Amino acid sequence: MAKLRRIVLDVLKPHEPSVIDLSQSISAAKGVDCVDITIVSVDRKVENARITIEGQSLNYDRIKKIINDNGGTVKSIDRASSGAVMSDRKQVEITPE
Repeated sequence: MAKLRRIVLDVLKPHEPSVIDLSQSISAAKGVDCVDITIVSVDRKVENARITIEGQSLNYDRIKKIINDNGGTVKSIDRASSGAVMSDRKQVEITPE
């Protein structure tokens, strides 16, 4: 099976830990090279975050456990990339005419 190299997650997280602390926790996992967290929306008790994780061989179950251990919940996997070469094609939004 091809190795998982990039995942984009929609995550609901509490305000604490901060995105800095959460990104450092995820990036410490074996196989993770890069973590990017963007806060999409903020509520009184939670934040909706888009988390992009890249590496040579990602373990989704381990990453999900780290997020859960930090009080977060993965709502969905919005993108996944695997294989020998990374595709950096940007998604194109098509609007109906």
